[in-house]
Amino acid sequence: MAGGRRQAPPREDVLAAAMSMIAERGLEKLTMAALGREVGMSSGHLLYYFHSKDELLLETLEWSEGRLGAERGRLLTRRGTARARLDAYVDLYVPDGHRDPHWTLWLEVWNRSQNADDTARDRQAAIEGAWHRDLVALLAEGVSRGEFRPVDPDRFAARLRALLDGFSIHVAIGLRGTDRAQVLGHVREFLRADLFADA
Repeated sequence: MAGGRRQAPPREDVLAAAMSMIAERGLEKLTMAALGREVGMSSGHLLYYFHSKDELLLETLEWSEGRLGAERGRLLTRRGTARARLDAYVDLYVPDGHRDPHWTLWLEVWNRSQNADDTARDRQAAIEGAWHRDLVALLAEGVSRGEFRPVDPDRFAARLRALLDGFSIHVAIGLRGTDRAQVLGHVREFLRADLFADA
């Protein structure tokens, strides 16, 4: 109504705007004031909703992970070999390149988690846990089908994710000599040597 108070945008719209700003301008440009201008809210209003920038970043990560989780679910439930679906999982995991917005956000949240409370740490662990559980299930399926060697799925998933995390950080920060194609090559070489039954 004319002259009435303008309604705040839905929370999801604010999180989507935050992610877009990270993608377009980088994390350093994401301030409460800049985000407020983007969504038509004051920085004070944003703080009322999120209480802190740490909470805003964690909620944005959870929102982004929800979308990635849905995509991961589609990839892992499609028809085909476990090997092809593992390749899709790895492809989804590794950043697109330097300053990949999702990985940029992940690194910032990880960094801030040193001072986070237990609740925030539990929420981060839930995100990590979803990736891990999906990988364990996929590895167990591949082992049962004879596509993969008889590895312990949980232990192998922990090793593979540590490898993926290390390489992904190199790609996300733009470490010289480490690009996405090289990382995917390293990971596939590791899988051929340690996992694939026909290697």
